[in-house]
Amino acid sequence: MTWLALTLVLTSALIHASWNFLLKKSGGGPGLITAACLVSLVVYAPVVAIAAWVQRYQFQPVHLALMFSAGMIHTAYFLLLDRAYRSGGDLSIVYPLARATGPLLTIAVAVLFLGERPGPTALAGAVLIGASALLLTGNPFQWHRSEARQAVGFALLTGFTISLYTINDKWSVATWLIPPLVFDWGCNLFRSAVLVPFTQRRWPGALAKAWRERRATVITIAILSPLSYIFVLTAMVFTPVSLVAPAREVSILFAALLGAHFLKEGDVKRRMVAAVGMALGVAGLTAG
Repeated sequence: MTWLALTLVLTSALIHASWNFLLKKSGGGPGLITAACLVSLVVYAPVVAIAAWVQRYQFQPVHLALMFSAGMIHTAYFLLLDRAYRSGGDLSIVYPLARATGPLLTIAVAVLFLGERPGPTALAGAVLIGASALLLTGNPFQWHRSEARQAVGFALLTGFTISLYTINDKWSVATWLIPPLVFDWGCNLFRSAVLVPFTQRRWPGALAKAWRERRATVITIAILSPLSYIFVLTAMVFTPVSLVAPAREVSILFAALLGAHFLKEGDVKRRMVAAVGMALGVAGLTAG
Protein backbone atom coordinates (compact mmCIF):
# COMPACT_ATOMS: atom_id res chain seq x y z
CA MET A 1 0.00 0.00 0.00
CA THR A 2 1.40 3.40 -0.96
CA TRP A 3 1.81 6.21 1.54
CA LEU A 4 -0.90 8.20 -0.23
CA ALA A 5 -3.37 5.34 0.06
CA LEU A 6 -2.42 4.76 3.70
CA THR A 7 -2.86 8.46 4.51
CA LEU A 8 -6.27 8.54 2.84
CA VAL A 9 -7.41 5.41 4.68
CA LEU A 10 -6.16 6.50 8.12
CA THR A 11 -7.70 9.96 7.74
CA SER A 12 -10.94 8.32 6.70
CA ALA A 13 -10.79 6.05 9.76
CA LEU A 14 -10.54 9.00 12.16
CA ILE A 15 -13.37 10.88 10.45
CA HIS A 16 -15.55 7.76 10.33
CA ALA A 17 -15.14 7.01 14.04
CA SER A 18 -15.89 10.66 14.81
CA TRP A 19 -19.25 10.79 13.04
CA ASN A 20 -20.23 7.44 14.58
CA PHE A 21 -19.44 8.94 17.98
CA LEU A 22 -21.74 11.87 17.18
CA LEU A 23 -24.49 9.52 15.98
CA LYS A 24 -24.33 7.46 19.17
CA LYS A 25 -24.10 10.52 21.44
CA SER A 26 -27.04 12.27 19.77
CA GLY A 27 -29.38 9.29 20.05
CA GLY A 28 -29.59 8.87 16.28
CA GLY A 29 -32.88 7.89 14.72
CA PRO A 30 -34.13 7.62 11.11
CA GLY A 31 -35.05 11.32 11.12
CA LEU A 32 -31.48 12.36 11.83
CA ILE A 33 -30.02 9.89 9.30
CA THR A 34 -32.40 11.08 6.58
CA ALA A 35 -31.82 14.75 7.33
CA ALA A 36 -28.05 14.23 7.14
CA CYS A 37 -28.40 12.54 3.72
CA LEU A 38 -30.45 15.47 2.37
CA VAL A 39 -28.01 18.07 3.69
CA SER A 40 -25.13 16.12 2.13
CA LEU A 41 -26.78 16.33 -1.27
CA VAL A 42 -26.94 20.12 -1.03
CA VAL A 43 -23.49 20.66 0.49
CA TYR A 44 -21.59 18.42 -1.93
CA ALA A 45 -23.53 19.28 -5.13
CA PRO A 46 -21.23 22.13 -6.26
CA VAL A 47 -18.10 20.15 -5.34
CA VAL A 48 -19.34 17.17 -7.34
CA ALA A 49 -20.15 19.37 -10.35
CA ILE A 50 -16.64 20.81 -10.33
CA ALA A 51 -15.04 17.37 -9.92
CA ALA A 52 -17.08 15.93 -12.81
CA TRP A 53 -16.04 18.83 -15.04
CA VAL A 54 -12.36 18.72 -14.09
CA GLN A 55 -12.14 14.95 -14.53
CA ARG A 56 -14.13 15.06 -17.77
CA TYR A 57 -16.56 12.49 -16.44
CA GLN A 58 -18.24 10.47 -19.19
CA PHE A 59 -21.63 9.22 -18.04
CA GLN A 60 -22.75 5.70 -19.02
CA PRO A 61 -26.19 4.20 -18.27
CA VAL A 62 -24.60 1.34 -16.31
CA HIS A 63 -23.31 3.92 -13.84
CA LEU A 64 -26.87 4.53 -12.67
CA ALA A 65 -27.29 0.83 -11.92
CA LEU A 66 -24.05 0.78 -9.94
CA MET A 67 -25.04 3.88 -7.97
CA PHE A 68 -28.51 2.49 -7.32
CA SER A 69 -27.21 -0.84 -6.00
CA ALA A 70 -24.67 0.95 -3.82
CA GLY A 71 -27.32 3.37 -2.61
CA MET A 72 -29.61 0.54 -1.49
CA ILE A 73 -26.80 -1.29 0.31
CA HIS A 74 -25.68 1.92 2.02
CA THR A 75 -29.28 2.60 3.06
CA ALA A 76 -29.40 -0.78 4.80
CA TYR A 77 -26.02 -0.03 6.37
CA PHE A 78 -27.11 3.29 7.88
CA LEU A 79 -30.42 1.95 9.18
CA LEU A 80 -28.83 -1.16 10.72
CA LEU A 81 -26.01 0.83 12.31
CA ASP A 82 -28.43 3.35 13.78
CA ARG A 83 -30.66 0.52 15.03
CA ALA A 84 -27.68 -1.15 16.71
CA TYR A 85 -26.86 2.03 18.63
CA ARG A 86 -30.50 2.62 19.59
CA SER A 87 -30.83 -1.00 20.79
CA GLY A 88 -28.59 -0.20 23.73
CA GLY A 89 -25.28 -1.11 22.11
CA ASP A 90 -22.26 0.86 23.30
CA LEU A 91 -20.09 2.59 20.72
CA SER A 92 -17.09 0.51 21.84
CA ILE A 93 -19.02 -2.73 21.17
CA VAL A 94 -21.20 -2.01 18.14
CA TYR A 95 -18.57 -0.15 16.15
CA PRO A 96 -15.73 -2.73 16.42
CA LEU A 97 -18.08 -5.65 15.73
CA ALA A 98 -19.51 -4.03 12.61
CA ARG A 99 -16.16 -2.81 11.32
CA ALA A 100 -14.33 -6.09 12.00
CA THR A 101 -16.98 -8.27 10.36
CA GLY A 102 -16.83 -6.23 7.14
CA PRO A 103 -13.19 -6.87 6.13
CA LEU A 104 -13.36 -10.55 7.07
CA LEU A 105 -16.28 -11.09 4.72
CA THR A 106 -14.67 -8.86 2.09
CA ILE A 107 -11.55 -11.00 2.10
CA ALA A 108 -13.69 -14.15 1.79
CA VAL A 109 -15.39 -12.67 -1.28
CA ALA A 110 -12.02 -11.60 -2.70
CA VAL A 111 -10.71 -15.16 -2.33
CA LEU A 112 -13.80 -16.86 -3.76
CA PHE A 113 -14.62 -14.50 -6.62
CA LEU A 114 -11.62 -12.24 -7.29
CA GLY A 115 -8.93 -14.90 -7.13
CA GLU A 116 -6.95 -13.26 -4.31
CA ARG A 117 -4.90 -15.53 -2.03
CA PRO A 118 -4.06 -14.09 1.41
CA GLY A 119 -0.91 -15.41 3.06
CA PRO A 120 -0.43 -16.93 6.53
CA THR A 121 -0.05 -13.49 8.14
CA ALA A 122 -3.39 -12.38 6.76
CA LEU A 123 -5.09 -15.57 7.95
CA ALA A 124 -3.58 -15.12 11.41
CA GLY A 125 -4.93 -11.58 11.43
CA ALA A 126 -8.39 -12.86 10.57
CA VAL A 127 -8.30 -15.32 13.47
CA LEU A 128 -7.11 -12.58 15.83
CA ILE A 129 -9.98 -10.32 14.78
CA GLY A 130 -12.48 -13.10 15.45
CA ALA A 131 -11.01 -13.84 18.88
CA SER A 132 -10.98 -10.13 19.74
CA ALA A 133 -14.63 -9.83 18.72
CA LEU A 134 -15.54 -12.61 21.15
CA LEU A 135 -13.53 -10.90 23.90
CA LEU A 136 -15.24 -7.62 23.16
CA THR A 137 -18.77 -8.95 23.41
CA GLY A 138 -18.14 -11.46 26.18
CA ASN A 139 -19.44 -15.02 26.14
CA PRO A 140 -21.52 -15.40 22.93
CA PHE A 141 -23.68 -18.03 24.61
CA GLN A 142 -24.81 -15.33 27.05
CA TRP A 143 -26.00 -12.93 24.35
CA HIS A 144 -29.57 -14.16 24.62
CA ARG A 145 -29.59 -13.04 28.28
CA SER A 146 -27.93 -9.73 27.60
CA GLU A 147 -29.71 -6.42 27.10
CA ALA A 148 -27.31 -5.82 24.21
CA ARG A 149 -28.14 -9.00 22.28
CA GLN A 150 -30.14 -7.08 19.66
CA ALA A 151 -27.33 -4.57 19.28
CA VAL A 152 -24.84 -7.38 18.63
CA GLY A 153 -27.10 -8.88 15.97
CA PHE A 154 -27.61 -5.56 14.23
CA ALA A 155 -23.86 -4.85 14.42
CA LEU A 156 -23.09 -8.16 12.65
CA LEU A 157 -25.67 -7.42 9.97
CA THR A 158 -24.08 -4.00 9.54
CA GLY A 159 -20.74 -5.72 8.96
CA PHE A 160 -22.34 -7.83 6.24
CA THR A 161 -23.54 -4.73 4.40
CA ILE A 162 -20.02 -3.26 4.70
CA SER A 163 -18.59 -6.24 2.82
CA LEU A 164 -21.25 -5.92 0.11
CA TYR A 165 -20.77 -2.23 -0.55
CA THR A 166 -16.96 -2.48 -0.39
CA ILE A 167 -16.83 -4.97 -3.26
CA ASN A 168 -19.56 -3.17 -5.25
CA ASP A 169 -17.96 0.25 -4.82
CA LYS A 170 -14.43 -0.94 -5.60
CA TRP A 171 -15.74 -2.30 -8.89
CA SER A 172 -17.54 0.98 -9.62
CA VAL A 173 -14.60 3.36 -9.11
CA ALA A 174 -11.74 1.10 -10.26
CA THR A 175 -13.29 -0.82 -13.16
CA TRP A 176 -15.95 1.60 -14.41
CA LEU A 177 -13.87 4.66 -13.43
CA ILE A 178 -16.70 6.65 -11.87
CA PRO A 179 -15.07 9.58 -9.99
CA PRO A 180 -15.39 8.93 -6.22
CA LEU A 181 -17.12 12.25 -5.54
CA VAL A 182 -19.65 11.66 -8.32
CA PHE A 183 -20.23 8.05 -7.29
CA ASP A 184 -20.80 8.83 -3.61
CA TRP A 185 -23.16 11.71 -4.44
CA GLY A 186 -25.14 9.51 -6.82
CA CYS A 187 -25.42 6.80 -4.17
CA ASN A 188 -26.66 9.37 -1.68
CA LEU A 189 -29.25 10.61 -4.19
CA PHE A 190 -30.78 7.12 -4.47
CA ARG A 191 -30.44 6.60 -0.72
CA SER A 192 -32.32 9.84 0.00
CA ALA A 193 -35.03 8.93 -2.51
CA VAL A 194 -35.73 5.83 -0.42
CA LEU A 195 -35.19 7.23 3.06
CA VAL A 196 -37.36 10.37 2.78
CA PRO A 197 -40.71 8.65 2.02
CA PHE A 198 -39.82 5.72 4.29
CA THR A 199 -39.07 8.02 7.25
CA GLN A 200 -42.05 10.29 6.64
CA ARG A 201 -44.40 7.32 6.48
CA ARG A 202 -43.04 5.37 9.48
CA TRP A 203 -42.11 8.32 11.71
CA PRO A 204 -44.16 11.38 10.72
CA GLY A 205 -42.44 14.59 11.78
CA ALA A 206 -39.13 12.89 12.66
CA LEU A 207 -37.26 14.61 9.83
CA ALA A 208 -38.39 18.10 10.82
CA LYS A 209 -37.78 17.36 14.50
CA ALA A 210 -34.21 16.20 13.87
CA TRP A 211 -33.47 19.36 11.90
CA ARG A 212 -35.08 21.58 14.51
CA GLU A 213 -33.54 20.03 17.63
CA ARG A 214 -30.21 18.56 16.43
CA ARG A 215 -29.29 20.75 13.49
CA ALA A 216 -25.58 21.00 14.34
CA THR A 217 -25.26 17.21 14.57
CA VAL A 218 -27.13 16.74 11.29
CA ILE A 219 -24.85 19.16 9.45
CA THR A 220 -21.68 17.70 10.95
CA ILE A 221 -22.61 14.12 10.04
CA ALA A 222 -23.74 15.30 6.60
CA ILE A 223 -20.22 16.63 5.96
CA LEU A 224 -18.11 13.99 7.71
CA SER A 225 -19.87 10.80 6.59
CA PRO A 226 -19.44 11.32 2.81
CA LEU A 227 -15.96 12.79 3.28
CA SER A 228 -14.70 9.72 5.13
CA TYR A 229 -15.94 7.39 2.39
CA ILE A 230 -14.78 9.57 -0.49
CA PHE A 231 -11.23 9.19 0.88
CA VAL A 232 -11.68 5.40 0.90
CA LEU A 233 -13.11 5.35 -2.62
CA THR A 234 -10.17 7.42 -3.83
CA ALA A 235 -7.73 4.94 -2.28
CA MET A 236 -9.59 2.01 -3.87
CA VAL A 237 -9.09 3.49 -7.34
CA PHE A 238 -5.41 2.53 -7.25
CA THR A 239 -5.17 0.07 -4.33
CA PRO A 240 -6.42 -3.58 -4.02
CA VAL A 241 -9.63 -3.86 -2.03
CA SER A 242 -8.09 -6.65 0.09
CA LEU A 243 -5.69 -4.02 1.47
CA VAL A 244 -8.02 -1.04 1.78
CA ALA A 245 -10.92 -2.89 3.46
CA PRO A 246 -8.97 -4.18 6.47
CA ALA A 247 -6.66 -1.16 6.77
CA ARG A 248 -9.56 1.27 7.26
CA GLU A 249 -10.65 -0.69 10.33
CA VAL A 250 -8.01 1.14 12.34
CA SER A 251 -11.04 3.30 13.11
CA ILE A 252 -11.90 0.59 15.68
CA LEU A 253 -9.23 2.01 17.96
CA PHE A 254 -10.52 5.56 17.55
CA ALA A 255 -14.09 4.49 18.34
CA ALA A 256 -13.01 2.52 21.41
CA LEU A 257 -11.11 5.52 22.74
CA LEU A 258 -14.02 7.89 22.10
CA GLY A 259 -16.52 5.53 23.72
CA ALA A 260 -14.35 4.95 26.78
CA HIS A 261 -13.29 8.55 27.35
CA PHE A 262 -16.29 10.67 26.33
CA LEU A 263 -19.26 8.30 26.73
CA LYS A 264 -17.91 6.70 29.95
CA GLU A 265 -18.75 3.20 28.73
CA GLY A 266 -17.94 0.47 31.25
CA ASP A 267 -15.43 -2.38 31.26
CA VAL A 268 -12.84 -0.18 29.61
CA LYS A 269 -9.86 -2.51 30.06
CA ARG A 270 -11.46 -5.51 28.33
CA ARG A 271 -12.80 -3.39 25.48
CA MET A 272 -9.48 -1.65 24.91
CA VAL A 273 -7.59 -4.98 24.88
CA ALA A 274 -10.11 -6.31 22.35
CA ALA A 275 -9.82 -3.16 20.23
CA VAL A 276 -6.03 -3.43 20.19
CA GLY A 277 -6.34 -7.11 19.23
CA MET A 278 -8.59 -6.15 16.34
CA ALA A 279 -6.16 -3.46 15.24
CA LEU A 280 -3.29 -6.00 15.27
CA GLY A 281 -5.47 -8.42 13.32
CA VAL A 282 -6.16 -5.71 10.77
CA ALA A 283 -2.41 -5.09 10.53
CA GLY A 284 -1.94 -8.80 9.82
CA LEU A 285 -4.58 -8.72 7.12
CA THR A 286 -2.92 -5.71 5.53
CA ALA A 287 0.58 -7.20 5.69
CA GLY A 288 -0.62 -10.53 4.32
